[in-house]
This record gives sequence, C-alpha cells and structure tokens, in this order.
Amino acid sequence: MALRFALGACIAASASAKVFYKETFGDDWESRWVTGAGGDKTLGKWEHTAGEYYGGEEAGAKGIMTSEDMRHYFLATKTEDISNAGSDLVLQYSVKFTKTPECGGSYIKLLSNADPATFDNESPYNIMFGPDQCGGTKRVHAIITYKGENVLKTSDVSLTIYDELTHIYSFVIKADQTYEIFVDLESKASGKIEDDWKVLKPKKIEDPEVSKPTDWVEDSMMDDPEAEKPEDWDDEDDGEWEAPTISNPEFKGAFSAKRIDNPEYKGVWVHPEIDNPEYAADASLHESVSNGIGFELWQTKAGSLFDNIIVTDSWDEAKAYAEETWGKDAEKEMKEAQEKVKADEEKVKADEAAAKAEAEKPAEDAAEDDEEEDEKDEL
Repeated sequence: MALRFALGACIAASASAKVFYKETFGDDWESRWVTGAGGDKTLGKWEHTAGEYYGGEEAGAKGIMTSEDMRHYFLATKTEDISNAGSDLVLQYSVKFTKTPECGGSYIKLLSNADPATFDNESPYNIMFGPDQCGGTKRVHAIITYKGENVLKTSDVSLTIYDELTHIYSFVIKADQTYEIFVDLESKASGKIEDDWKVLKPKKIEDPEVSKPTDWVEDSMMDDPEAEKPEDWDDEDDGEWEAPTISNPEFKGAFSAKRIDNPEYKGVWVHPEIDNPEYAADASLHESVSNGIGFELWQTKAGSLFDNIIVTDSWDEAKAYAEETWGKDAEKEMKEAQEKVKADEEKVKADEAAAKAEAEKPAEDAAEDDEEEDEKDEL
C-alpha cells in the first residue's frame, strides 16, 4: 500500500482539494493515537498487523486490529480543526474482518472537543459511521449530531459483506446538504440530509383544524343487502355435549353474505396538510467542526483490522486514495493461495491416515484369526 504517514489540517492535496487528515498506521502510529479511559469497562488490546493475507508488501499493508474477544476498544487521536463550512466533507477508511464477526460495531467517529486520554463511549462526536452487525442486523451506520442530539439515519443502509477481505467505507456530506454513502467505491445510498435524518421539524403537518368526516366510508366492499341465508343452511351446534357427533354431510361452513362494490366508498381518507409554522430551514445543518478521530467499539469477536483513514473535502481525492491503497486483488489471491495450501496439507494428512489404517488392517485381521483359532483349541 501507500507510504505510511499522517497529515494534519488543511494539507493541499491538489489545487482544488484539501486533505484534513490521513492515517496509514505505520510503525509510529502509537505516537499519535491514545487509548481512552476504560472506567468500569475492560479494554482490549490493539495489534499492529497486516493480518494473514494482504495486498502489496506486508510493512505497507499493516493497520491496527482488535485482538481480544468480549472487549471494549476506545482509541482516539487529536487533529487540527476539521470544518466543512461552505465545502464538502468526506470521511473514509477501510475495515477487514479477519474473523467472521458475531456482534459488534466497526465504526469510526469524528470527535468534537476531543480529549484522547479521556475518550470513551460518552465522548461527544459529530459523525459516527461504518459497519455494524449483530444477529440478523447488518447495516452501515450513519449518525449525524445536530444541536447536541445524535440523529440516526431513518432508513438502514444494508450491509451485504460476508467475507474476510478489506472493504472501503466512504461517507460524503455535500455543501448542498445532500449526502452519499459508498461501500467499495459503489454508491449504496444518497439523498437530502433533511429527508433522511430527522434534524429539522417537518415542512408539512396534518391540519389540526380538519378531522375525518363521520360519514366517510373507507370499506370498498360491503355485504350484499339483497342476499339472504338459504333456508336449507345448517350451522353446527356448539352447545352442551350430549352425544358423540359425526361429520354432517350437509355442513357448508359459516354463512357469509356475498360481497359487492360499496356505492358509498370514497377511498382511504387522507388528512389534509398545511405548512408547519415550526419548520425553519437551516443553511448550516450539514456543517460541523471536529478536532479528533476515534474508534469506540464493543466486539464479541475480535479481529477487525482498520486502515487508511482519510478526511478531505473532495470525493475525487478520497476515491483516488482508496484506489492507491486498496490492494483488493492481491489480497484475495493471497488468501485463496493460503486456503489452497491448507486444503492440500489437510488432504495429504487425510491420505496418510487412510494409508496407515489400510496398512494396519492385515495385521488386525491376522490377530483376529489367531484369537479365533485359540478359542477353537480351548473348546
């Protein structure tokens, strides 16, 4: 992967892009990142590793990995101010599940008022983003903090990754108050922040001066008023038992009248709406100022490997960085090669065990024959 470095605020990546922060977790990563305050929680240890398989050179592929099951992980770094006032904001990083996760998150946070030494699950943040799964729930979390409240996206971004390879997660918040979420550089969700997060009061509300008319009919079908119960219709008697019963050959089931179109049907009543007097647009609802990055995790099964963080104002810059650092093909090839070697070794062991068992069989048969002869002699 790329050279290992971390860059501070407002590094000019090109004439049109700013890179607020980059992190590739080189050998000096611990000089920048600090374990937070565990309090009454047991914190797990981080391991600097590329995992068993990776793309490119091992030294360049190293990230940080959770290493202990059933542990909390609090890790943070201080940054210069990351502000998206008047510009886009892109938060991107990679995650590899070296073991199939059971329950826990692998998300990243942009922190407000960051203090890495005291960082924990209660520390304030502006954005929380990344994969989260437990049981049947598999999604990409996207939480925005607005006026002190952490607001969850109203609809889940489904996560359909089940392998043990590196994947890229990107959250783009645009200056026009729209957003887009990418997984492996493919768009998975997009729209207006105002529509997909409940950060503002709704533009429209039900008119409190209007209620459904009492004569409003919402049943599209009705009993046929001209239908009559046939004279020969025989309902079963469910009263007190007096004698054993047998199946009634004339039983036709409970009677129900024929259904016809309802001439008074008006459709489902829709409550009229009016402009919400409490609605107020906010030109800065998407803006934030962060000064730190953190991982605040709970993992029942460790093995989540994080790498290649970038915070920038340019999706093109983030995409180029992902393409530069993401050795997905080489990683997959290395994993498949290792799996083949392991499968071949297991096959050799199985063949050797079978050959050994076959070689020992004549001796066992001979021993059984001797025992039978001895029994005959005794008789």
